[in-house]
Amino acid sequence: MFTGFSEDTISFFLDLKFHNNAAYFHENHDRYVEVVQRPFYEFIEDLGPAMKKIDPRMEIRPHKCLSRIHRDTRFSRDKSPYRDHLWLLFRREGEPREQSLMFWFELGPSRLDWGMGFWGENREALDLFRKRMRANPDGTLALLDDLDLAGRGLLLNGSTHKRLEIPPEIPDRLRRWYCTKEMYINKISPDFRKVFSERILTEVRKDFQQLAPLYHLLRGYCDEHDA
Repeated sequence: MFTGFSEDTISFFLDLKFHNNAAYFHENHDRYVEVVQRPFYEFIEDLGPAMKKIDPRMEIRPHKCLSRIHRDTRFSRDKSPYRDHLWLLFRREGEPREQSLMFWFELGPSRLDWGMGFWGENREALDLFRKRMRANPDGTLALLDDLDLAGRGLLLNGSTHKRLEIPPEIPDRLRRWYCTKEMYINKISPDFRKVFSERILTEVRKDFQQLAPLYHLLRGYCDEHDA
């Protein structure tokens, strides 16, 4: 059962940042498992039932959801072999990460972020979303208003099309959504102190549940494109 991340979780990331080599990690592997991997796995396991309710095909196995501590340095100038933060992803089983619609949570000494969106661009799904907006702008706006994203401190982010023509039937409050090129919704300025108790689990679960209707809407467009 998840009871919170610990100061030791953050300390391990900081120590690894300044001793980023194989010898140090191997010497501290058991510490990594105890203070980093174990609480992340518990966090994933406790979120699992809620994620399955959002999508029965969601991958919830901890070892499949949690990022690797080892970095792929083949195409990077930074050859540090280990990450000083980790993230978890909830997406459909067997679905490639690229262009996938997912929920995520990320934690490190200077990182705390979570939300829902696409990994990179997904033009096909967002083109279908724009089609819905043109056909039923009021209904789309009503759905987004019901989400009350601002009320939960959630914000639409991602790159936008700079030269996309916006039809006159699109209301002002939908224009940012209509122009989205890379879409994700994430938490605004989360309280870092919450990571040290089960409160972080409660808040993340509620935010993911709040985003479920938008996930289902966008998931439908992903499925329509893949059909």
